Amino acid sequence: MITIGQLAQYVGVSTKTIRVYHEKGLLPEPPRDASGYRRYTAQDLVELIKIRTLAEAGLPLAGIAKLSAGSAAELQAAAEAAESDLTARIATLVRTRSRLRDLAAGNNPFLPGDVEQHLRRLHGLGFSDRWIAMERDLWILTFATDPATAHRYFTDQAEAQADPVLGRLYLDCDRAHDLSPDDPALDELAERIVDASLARYPADELREQLADAALPQLVQSSVNSSAPAWERLDALIRTGLSRRVPRGGSGGSARRGAGPRG
Repeated sequence: MITIGQLAQYVGVSTKTIRVYHEKGLLPEPPRDASGYRRYTAQDLVELIKIRTLAEAGLPLAGIAKLSAGSAAELQAAAEAAESDLTARIATLVRTRSRLRDLAAGNNPFLPGDVEQHLRRLHGLGFSDRWIAMERDLWILTFATDPATAHRYFTDQAEAQADPVLGRLYLDCDRAHDLSPDDPALDELAERIVDASLARYPADELREQLADAALPQLVQSSVNSSAPAWERLDALIRTGLSRRVPRGGSGGSARRGAGPRG
């Protein structure tokens, strides 16, 4: 008969761990002697060695009591399941480590690298900090909610902003932020955007983009709420496109037309 301290020393665990095993029903708690101390047998030592071995192998404590007394086939199946779970957790940890390294390197964890590089180049093209911050937030939303098509939309817009003529439209939209909603310049800008959209995209694609959709409307409402002039510009663009691209239904914004649009 040995004490809990001796049992812990023989197996290489702490007495606290043994008490946890008692609480979880993995190792039966032995009776106490006349002095009130637990006294363990050689069989308790064997059982504790089994429990420790299975726990160190990564098997969940909840099933160890059954496995330590079960068949070899049951133990094998449990080991295979635990290995599969461990492999998945390792993959998750590897991805987490990669994201942490990106953060440590100063990279934006919310956007692909090419998108972030493009956003940094917008300063050199003359865009304001306000516009760049808005674009960053909108691309984060787009890549998170529509990853299948986000890169296509991004590539299209990046090419347009780099184009001398189309890029001027985007710059003019940026600067229209501070205009009065009644400024005639918004009417002229809206017509230029409608003309550019019709020249750049097929009518079928514009008609599809004008269809009602919750997410584009949410994005566009976010843009519009930042400036009354942008809200009116959006309304003018929608009216112009609706007039020149016949469609059924109501409302909606073209996601890929030139200008401050979702």
